[in-house]
Amino acid sequence: MKTVRKYHAGEPPVASPDELAVEEPLEIRVNGEAVSVTMRTPGEDAELALGFLLSEGMIRARADVAAVGAPSGGSVAPPTSARAEVCNVIDVALAPGVALDLAQLTRHVFASSSCGLCGKASIEAVHRNFPPLESRPQVSAATLLSLPDKLRAAQASFARTGGLHAAGVFDLEGNLVVLREDVGRHNAVDKVLGYALGNGLLPLDRHILMVSGRASFEIVQKALAGRLPIVVAVSAPSSLAVEFAEQSGQALVGFLREGRFNVYAGNDRVGF
Repeated sequence: MKTVRKYHAGEPPVASPDELAVEEPLEIRVNGEAVSVTMRTPGEDAELALGFLLSEGMIRARADVAAVGAPSGGSVAPPTSARAEVCNVIDVALAPGVALDLAQLTRHVFASSSCGLCGKASIEAVHRNFPPLESRPQVSAATLLSLPDKLRAAQASFARTGGLHAAGVFDLEGNLVVLREDVGRHNAVDKVLGYALGNGLLPLDRHILMVSGRASFEIVQKALAGRLPIVVAVSAPSSLAVEFAEQSGQALVGFLREGRFNVYAGNDRVGF
């Protein structure tokens, strides 16, 4: 919580408390070895780590993981605004027989736009690890139009701070399965994927992923890792996200808000 001076046109400034979205770095380790650092909102860090490793192809199922938690047996901290209480390291211990291939991780991290690959090469690299979908479920337009209000209603932290993205997984009837919030869109997606992996819900081949912002290549790639056939976003998709969805057998919907949406891929999957 921070005291800020709020201004409104024609009125004197007023000092008022304002709750900020918490942002802290998280180092993800596998078998004690650091593999990634991401800026995130503390909370559901175990899900974030599992979802990240799933979307990078390092694990496939909950059985690949022996344990997940803070180093030295500590517990993962809950969301908090107190920096000193946040544990910013989480370690995933792989099950016996599951190999740690860091070279594979390096090839499949696409968060950086300077990775030196063209779009075609990026798509081909992902498909070597996550093949295109065969499942082609259909969702009604009415169900899609109902999702923004359901997503917003479940965004408790956004309501307090206005500074968090959300990712939600819904079934084909529009029922919310899980929602997670984070300062990063990709982190929120990793968290819902980690929840699904940890609760035996994979593959999510009859579900919908909705994100509160735009749909980037990285978001749609993570959805494919969870075998999600339908991705919807409140804002616009990128050109590479559309190309990726088309080649991956995914439906991609953008600008889903205020009673309207655009279908960018998978027109046959939306029933009117």
